Amino acid sequence: VQLQASGGGLVQAGGSLRFSCAASTMISGINVMGWYRQAPGNERELVATFTDGGITNYKDSVKGRFTISRGNAKNTVLLQMNSLKPEDTAVYYCHLRAASGSPYYWGKGTLVTVSS
Repeated sequence: VQLQASGGGLVQAGGSLRFSCAASTMISGINVMGWYRQAPGNERELVATFTDGGITNYKDSVKGRFTISRGNAKNTVLLQMNSLKPEDTAVYYCHLRAASGSPYYWGKGTLVTVSS
């Protein structure tokens, strides 16, 4: 399975960015797809996930600002990031896993920089 992410970049605080992630194929069973991020000196952390059936999950600090949704194709998820803050600056990673936890896959990281 390969994950192809697009989006990210540099934006001023208060601005918006949009990510998309497409999987080359989905995992058998229930899929959980979304994004994690890692800021310098920090551990990788969950940002948002979308589970087959429409269940979403968000990191508390992004609730109300970020929205994850399925794209037109079942193998694609979108992450709309609004009201971005400097603390959102990180490398963002697309992630796909089975609901059971494995197997799981990572896409290449994409840098998001939010300037104050």
